[in-house]
Amino acid sequence: MNKKKIANLAPYGYITPITVILIGFVIVSVIISIVLSFTRYNIMTPPTFYGLKNYERLVTDTKFMKALFNTLKLMVMIVPLQMILSLIVSVFLVSHRHMLIGKIANSVIFIPVLCSNAATGVIWRELLNGKIPAVETFFGLFGIKASMLLGNAKTALAVVAAVAIWKMLGYYVVIYSSGLLGISESFYEAAKVDGASTWKTYWSIVFPIMKPMHATVAVLTALGTWNDVMTPLVMMSGTGKNTLPLAQLNFQTQFGTNYNLAFASYLLALIPIVIFYLVCQKQILNGVVNGAVK
Repeated sequence: MNKKKIANLAPYGYITPITVILIGFVIVSVIISIVLSFTRYNIMTPPTFYGLKNYERLVTDTKFMKALFNTLKLMVMIVPLQMILSLIVSVFLVSHRHMLIGKIANSVIFIPVLCSNAATGVIWRELLNGKIPAVETFFGLFGIKASMLLGNAKTALAVVAAVAIWKMLGYYVVIYSSGLLGISESFYEAAKVDGASTWKTYWSIVFPIMKPMHATVAVLTALGTWNDVMTPLVMMSGTGKNTLPLAQLNFQTQFGTNYNLAFASYLLALIPIVIFYLVCQKQILNGVVNGAVK
């Protein structure tokens, strides 16, 4: 093997060990979870086969299923709105990137991303506790009482969704902005020659080209929503509503952990998010391949 081939293979040699370790760790963890989810198990006694009874208990558990559907509702609210708003803002920032307003907005919009979910939840909970006259007055203009937004189980989910979108907007704007900046100017020039308006250019040319970016943002947003513990924990405390991560916390008490239901719930929770990823997978892989070709 000549030196050139060795040089080409060297990068793969560097990343192979850590890749094997990570994949092995994930695979082993999943296999252990699958096996234990079909058993009756605690740390004092060896596991015994229990069939599908753990899953039957979860499916018939009203609180767990409500938490699952609440998380699905959050995902349905957050993912499309996050994508649309991030795309609109990124178009504005990219088109004004050489202007002062674009540079300032680009910095300001990223600040919430740097805050922890717990801090974000606390800040918004305090803002909506009804003790700040300016906030109450603002919401009063729309006939809404701010202090009731988190106190009402029907509106609490919507508030959590709005806060989640606000917090991560800057992150996804950066992703979309990088995609927009990566599109060749020749596409815009060709569209201009053909007499296409700015809106037509974006709708018919730019946005379709960014399909891999849309899929990536959708998957990242869905994963973030699905696994978010702190924001719902801080903001929805006392509302009577739970999300999936909060429901799973209930399997661990001061007296121990209900491993049977815990492992079964982890696998049951994987199904929707894995299906969502598989739907978006083709576009994500196309983006990776196209990027590699470039």
